[in-house]
Amino acid sequence: MKVLVSDSLSNEGLEILKEHFNVDVCTGLSEDELVEKIKGYDALVIRSGTQVTQRIIEAADNLKIIGRAGVGVDNVDVDAATKKGIIVTNAPEGNMISAAEHTIAMMMAMSRNIPQANASLKAREWKRNKFMGVEVKGKTLGVIGLGRIGSEVAKRASGLEMNLMGYDPFISEKRAKELGVKLATVNEIAKEADYITVHTPLIKETRNILDDEQFGLMKKGVRILNCARGGIINEEALARAIESGKVGGAAIDVFVEEPPFGSPLLNFDNVIVTPHLGASTQEAQVNVAIDIAKEVVSVLSGGPAKNAINIPSVKPEAMAVLAPYIRLAELMGKIAGQLVDSNYEKVEIAYNGEISGKDTRPLTVSALKGLLEMAVGSGVNYVNAPTLAKSRKIAVVESKSESAEEYSSTVSIRLSSGETTKMIAGTVVGDEPKIVSVDEDKVDIFPAGRMIFAKHINKPNVIGPCCMVLGKNNINISGMQVGRSEVGGVTMMVLNVDTDVSDAILDEVRKVPGILSAKLVTLQNTK
Repeated sequence: MKVLVSDSLSNEGLEILKEHFNVDVCTGLSEDELVEKIKGYDALVIRSGTQVTQRIIEAADNLKIIGRAGVGVDNVDVDAATKKGIIVTNAPEGNMISAAEHTIAMMMAMSRNIPQANASLKAREWKRNKFMGVEVKGKTLGVIGLGRIGSEVAKRASGLEMNLMGYDPFISEKRAKELGVKLATVNEIAKEADYITVHTPLIKETRNILDDEQFGLMKKGVRILNCARGGIINEEALARAIESGKVGGAAIDVFVEEPPFGSPLLNFDNVIVTPHLGASTQEAQVNVAIDIAKEVVSVLSGGPAKNAINIPSVKPEAMAVLAPYIRLAELMGKIAGQLVDSNYEKVEIAYNGEISGKDTRPLTVSALKGLLEMAVGSGVNYVNAPTLAKSRKIAVVESKSESAEEYSSTVSIRLSSGETTKMIAGTVVGDEPKIVSVDEDKVDIFPAGRMIFAKHINKPNVIGPCCMVLGKNNINISGMQVGRSEVGGVTMMVLNVDTDVSDAILDEVRKVPGILSAKLVTLQNTK
């Protein structure tokens, strides 16, 4: 078998591949060159430099796996790969410690003005008073995102005797307590923290999670860190907050545009920057190379992919029956994950009717994958989803019943924390997933694209004004479903919309008399 490595890879990974396959290393290929080159290869190994487009995937007549030596697969057209049955996998854990340590190093360097003092002394200056620093002991660190890396940052900050606050809607109170983290909202962190660091994936819900509003809430002199993804913090808003004196310093490793030569953040003396070095340690580069090499060896040898992003492990003979339910479970997980308002501690997945007699384990994994993608992004897959849920102290409970009321088979997901619950149920019609209830409201939804879930009072003059808000903002409604209840009762309305809906427009919808809540759910790529 043949393996093409199109980005630089550590020798340790290359040696593993060469023990089993014919390996060609060809870096710096253009899209046209890769389209021509990819024919006949069984595996493609990349890092961040290669963009694996639909054209390249369509030209790959023998490709079985695309392996990304690093976190995320932003540079791979995963949908196109999935349609061709190509496994897409990554190495999400290899640079975890490296990224966490870089965050702590950046925090300490910012606190003690180390880069500035170093530059001054090398310029033959001796200005000790100019570089007065601050101690981190006793200060409050707000960690936005408590996944793998955020948790490691919290552990290290605890060792520095810092007080910890954290925001992560997908972590239980029990797990937060283990980390010594007080759970809070983003705005509460903005108000109270002395240092704020972000460690979320870059998705619609986390883009610009720190913006002008949050900077306005912060105490004077707060220090900001981003060693995760460019775009999580609004760079222009951060620049304004630094210029006004609200933010006392920033340490930035990642940018929206890289290299960031046009970024206003490069103009401030109290901002320290590094060129995306979070994963740039010898150990991390070796780890991700070894991890992805082992993945390729396993898949091409007929084994499983430990970190498969796009294809669950299901026996071929069972896939024909389970495939539409796997898709249903993942979509339901994505919807439930976006509808939930708070941290949850338990996920209950119930299988009713004919599907209860099947091996439902792949469905449970798919539901967890969809659910956790809101927290982990592309770092969650069909293999590690149960482990990630366990690490966050989220209990997962399955139940089965042969009886079903209206449909031959149904799947339901219930999220709960104390007495607060959120429930969604669905079925498959033909091969298409269909949502049949949200909480106790019966609906009839074929989920797709963008949907506004609006809980409202069933009375006149509610639906019309809601739709008029969207219309005046040039938001086209392509479909509508309204649950039934007695007049004056509470029910659910679901609006399919063709374009994104801003928070400001959603706030207008929520202000319509009779609308109790309104949430946008996005099932499309949200990068």
